[in-house]
Amino acid sequence: MPFIRIFLIILGILLTSMFYFPFEFRALPGLNTKMMLAAVSLFILLLKMVYKHNLTATKDFLDLSILAGIVSFFGVLSVTINNTTDYAYATYITSAWVWWGAAYTLCQFYKWLHGSLTLKTIVGYLTAVCVLQCILALVMDENLAVKKFVNSIALQQDLVFEGNIHRLYGLGAALDVAGMRFAAVLIMIIYLLANSEVSKRWFEYFIYLLSFIIITVAGNMIARTTLVGALIGLLYLAYVTLRQTKHIEHNYFLMWRWMGGLLAVSIPLFVFAYQTDEKIRENMRFGFEGFFNYVETGKFSYNSNKTLATMYVMPDNIKTWVIGDGYFSNPIDTDPYYTGERTRGFYKGTDVGYLRFIFYFGIFGLVAFSLYMLKAGLICIRRLPDMRLFFWLLLILNFAVWGKVASDLFLVFALFLCLDEQEEDEPEEIEELELEAVEA
Repeated sequence: MPFIRIFLIILGILLTSMFYFPFEFRALPGLNTKMMLAAVSLFILLLKMVYKHNLTATKDFLDLSILAGIVSFFGVLSVTINNTTDYAYATYITSAWVWWGAAYTLCQFYKWLHGSLTLKTIVGYLTAVCVLQCILALVMDENLAVKKFVNSIALQQDLVFEGNIHRLYGLGAALDVAGMRFAAVLIMIIYLLANSEVSKRWFEYFIYLLSFIIITVAGNMIARTTLVGALIGLLYLAYVTLRQTKHIEHNYFLMWRWMGGLLAVSIPLFVFAYQTDEKIRENMRFGFEGFFNYVETGKFSYNSNKTLATMYVMPDNIKTWVIGDGYFSNPIDTDPYYTGERTRGFYKGTDVGYLRFIFYFGIFGLVAFSLYMLKAGLICIRRLPDMRLFFWLLLILNFAVWGKVASDLFLVFALFLCLDEQEEDEPEEIEELELEAVEA
């Protein structure tokens, strides 16, 4: 029945948001939505074990678990030697398993509802979630009642700036972590469209390209890290356009014209909103500060880049370089016995991902964590060799953003670790049958 299917698709979007932008219900502090989904995966695996009478861990799962365990080892070692209580990455193996379990639950739902799990399914749901998060953030900023309602439901601990610094945020989507995840979806959209045929599914292309613009603009107002994904996506599109003869079945120039047409319609709307709404004007000036500075002063610059430049604070002793100080969060807020240097913001006053990892568990921990992320990407490449460049783009995004913020994209790789080459081949056959049925 269509109404039941629509309801299930809406439920899928909600579950995807709970996975991609996890949050805690105020009624259940300490238990976020990612953990809830991971708990469901245990039940699913139990049922499969009963049904199949055997359930073994794959080599990929064991390999990644070993690397995650090594990351945790260096975290525990740093915390123990430095006598701290900051277990941010000392328990990373648990975090990795939770992400993987949550992704498994979500992918099993996709398979149950749609019959198969494909790149298009994953990108479709993630795109819908990101667009809705952007719209929600704008609505919350304009309507205080909506903001209070959302905040009454969700305990959003990342919003330490609320009341002090004006920033847009959605339901669990805030700061550069959200920006990094928006950026990943922007890359997915361009990759998906660049490997499909516009002429047969023009309406889907319109929706996806419109979503790309919405996420780029509104997502950039939430976190300017979003722009990194837009740039990587467009550079990829430029690359495949220059190699047009390699894939003559794809008309990349038509994609550029579609995007140009949508921008021609969108820009006047953005200009109108900028001139008539003070809040939108402030948010647009924040999100695209560099472009406004270029127009007004002739210099492309961000104030945050000046601040970021002051955050490249290197360790001043060998011990910190090797094993770290055991602090990821600012100990002023978490450790009553801390007597060291007192700085604002994060530990040592730096938000740079690479440095935060070094200060936490040293070079060895950083290398282990980097190898873990690289291994996750390489496993996806081995499983889905036709999507090799796509996974390299995600890895580039991950390591590029570490130059600005400490986060990772394992949750994205976890989704694709649940997808195999055989399943990815199925949708094309199904879509061709659907097209033949329509033509008949």
